Amino acid sequence: MHSKDEHHIASQPPIVVVLAAGQSQRFRDSGAQTGKLQAQLHGRSVLEHTLAAVGASGLRAVLVENGPQWRSEGMGHSIARGVALSPDACGWLILPGDLPAVSPDSLNAVAQALRECGGVVRPRVDGQWGHPVGFSAAWKKQLLELTGDSGAQSLVRAAQAQDELHALMLDDWGTLADTDTLDALSEVAARWHGRRA
Repeated sequence: MHSKDEHHIASQPPIVVVLAAGQSQRFRDSGAQTGKLQAQLHGRSVLEHTLAAVGASGLRAVLVENGPQWRSEGMGHSIARGVALSPDACGWLILPGDLPAVSPDSLNAVAQALRECGGVVRPRVDGQWGHPVGFSAAWKKQLLELTGDSGAQSLVRAAQAQDELHALMLDDWGTLADTDTLDALSEVAARWHGRRA
């Protein structure tokens, strides 16, 4: 039998891990003078828009940034850091900080699917895989062991092999619209007014 505390933890929504410790090398290589998360988009930085979407979703979040006591060695390292900062979560939504147009509704949809299905949940839009990727608490150990810059793709492949990868069909271009280059940022800016709230 599960204790009341265990049931309470399991009934809580997952934590959003916002990844904001990258080097933005592709963005700078495309001609930008700043990092992609600091780039301006309709009056706010890219990261501010992403965090605003998380805030509007009502989900709790941890922000993974470089600082005096810690520096990222790649996306996998950053994911492990975010999970380590929220060890008692019932699951995690891994959200790159450069998805400024992601809808709060999409974040909640992935969170709800994760609570209902467990395993790993990934949104799919127009035949493409999007973000955030949701991981249940059962994947905590593997997430904490991630290193380097490979992200969590190895875990997504493992989940697929174990029939634990659940595709969540969404209609939200913001789950696909990263800002890795100046051209990508311009595309997001052009579509901004038609984005879903």
